[in-house]
Amino acid sequence: MIENNTLQEFLSTLSSKAPVPGGGGASAIGGAMGNALGQMVANLTIGKKRYADVEDEIKLLLEQMKALQQDFVSLADGDAEVFAPLAAAYSLPYGTEEEKAYKDRIMEENLLAASLVPIQIMEKSMEMLRILETLAGKGSRMAVSDVGVGVQFIRVALLGAVMNVYINTKSMKNRERAEELNACADKMVADGTKKADEIYGMVLEKLR
Repeated sequence: MIENNTLQEFLSTLSSKAPVPGGGGASAIGGAMGNALGQMVANLTIGKKRYADVEDEIKLLLEQMKALQQDFVSLADGDAEVFAPLAAAYSLPYGTEEEKAYKDRIMEENLLAASLVPIQIMEKSMEMLRILETLAGKGSRMAVSDVGVGVQFIRVALLGAVMNVYINTKSMKNRERAEELNACADKMVADGTKKADEIYGMVLEKLR
């Protein structure tokens, strides 16, 4: 499991010829990094007199981020777990009509599973952007640059994950389902990148 790896172990495996982790897992870890920066900002805000009026709200956001952190790490592992059966499905025999029907069914099942994990990474990224937006406005001003860095990690998680949606939906035979997933992903990319840019702009305004 990725959460049991050291950073060096993760990077070593990521840079190797091993099939996993890949871009999907790296995207999820990027989300976890952005999340951790958000938690740091929350922790630097809580307990300070200057932010006493928002302390309860920040504490609630901190609890939400703790749960999201585990979600991102679990999804990094989940991305690896769905890739293995998909890779195996490509090697199934395709000679007889029965073999073709079986391979098509198994491929479709695994392509869908491999599309849903990055969709979930994107959904968690959208949740994190909403939290970071609040932290940019109400969190410790001394750590506002860390909100900006966190936003960029979440942006990477979002845009990295969407490519893993597209590469799998492209091969799905159920085009209606594939286009539903693409539309969902498209909307999150449009809304998420807009929101990330807005928050980053807010951060830069406070820094300058």
